[in-house]
Amino acid sequence: MCAQRDALEIGDRYAEDQLYVSISYAQLNKQPGIIGKSNFSYSFSTGFMKDIILNRQGTFAIAGGAGLGYSLFSHQLKVDEVNGATVFENGDLISDNVFSTFNLEVPIELRWRTSTANKYSFWRVYTGIKFLYNLNNSFRYLDANKVEVAYKNVSAFENLQYGLTLSAGYDEFNINFFYGLNPIFKNANINGEVLGTRILQFGLIFYLL
Repeated sequence: MCAQRDALEIGDRYAEDQLYVSISYAQLNKQPGIIGKSNFSYSFSTGFMKDIILNRQGTFAIAGGAGLGYSLFSHQLKVDEVNGATVFENGDLISDNVFSTFNLEVPIELRWRTSTANKYSFWRVYTGIKFLYNLNNSFRYLDANKVEVAYKNVSAFENLQYGLTLSAGYDEFNINFFYGLNPIFKNANINGEVLGTRILQFGLIFYLL
C-alpha cells in the first residue's frame, strides 16, 4: 500500500481501504424508570472497510465493510428464560448481573477527510449506519443465595440491530460514537412498561492502513 502511494502524484485517485479497531465505553440507553443505569461496561470491535472515492481529490468517499464485535454489560435488569419465553424483572436482589454479545458488524459510512495520495496525517469525519447481527448472547447473575443462573441466546433478544455512527479525529486517534436505533429486546415489557433498551457506545477507533 505504501509503495503504491509513493508512486502517485497529488490529485490522483486513491482509496483509504482500512482495518479498524475500536474500544468503547458502553451504556444501556432508554431503560425503564425502575431500572438504574448500567455499571462499567465496554465494547470491542475490529474489521475491514472498503473505500470508494466520490471525487478526484479523494476528500469524499463512501465505504462499506464487515467485522466482529464483542460487548459486555454490567446492568440492573434481571433476565430469565422460562418455558421458552423471556421474563424481565428488577435486578435489585441479585448480584454480578452481566450479559455479553458477540456480533457480526456491517458498517456503511459517508467519509470526508483532508488527505491526499501522499499525505498520511489528516483530519477526518466519517458518519453512517452500522448493522449488527447477533451470533451469540449470554446472560448471567448470582441469585439471593449466591447461586449462578445463566442463559444463552434468550428468545426475546433482537438478533438484527442497527444504529448511527460517527467517528472524527486526526491521524490515527479518533473518537467514535454509536447510537442504537432499535431496542435490543423484541416485544418486551416490565411491569406493564415497554422495555425499549438501546445501546449507546463512545470511545476510540483506530484506522490501520
